[in-house]
Amino acid sequence: MATTEHALFRSVPQQDYLNLFRNGEPIGEKVVNFLKYEKRDVAAASNVPLNSVRYDARMPADLKERLIEWATAINLVGSYFKDHDRTMLWFQVSNPQLGGMSPRDMIRLGRYKKLLKFIQTALDENNR
Repeated sequence: MATTEHALFRSVPQQDYLNLFRNGEPIGEKVVNFLKYEKRDVAAASNVPLNSVRYDARMPADLKERLIEWATAINLVGSYFKDHDRTMLWFQVSNPQLGGMSPRDMIRLGRYKKLLKFIQTALDENNR
């Protein structure tokens, strides 16, 4: 049963290692800065019109959902490295196991789910 529970909760980091959330809400600017995205990158990655990209109370629901996903993925990787700089580097460097793409480019191109699965599998294999 422990394996099922582990698999059930593996998409949620144990803690907010990189302080990307405040009161359960994503800190949009911090997430975007971590990924080194421009406003146009955020619009493309979140499928939100460029003029709707904002990080205040009027943020579009779709953008908020994407920021939560991105911050969660970042924190999952951060849970492994437990180091801001190494986690940031992991997201920026091309990865042969991701077809030569960097994780930040995968997110930008809308391939978040594939990246999350890769992260979860890697963390699971590391915990064996």
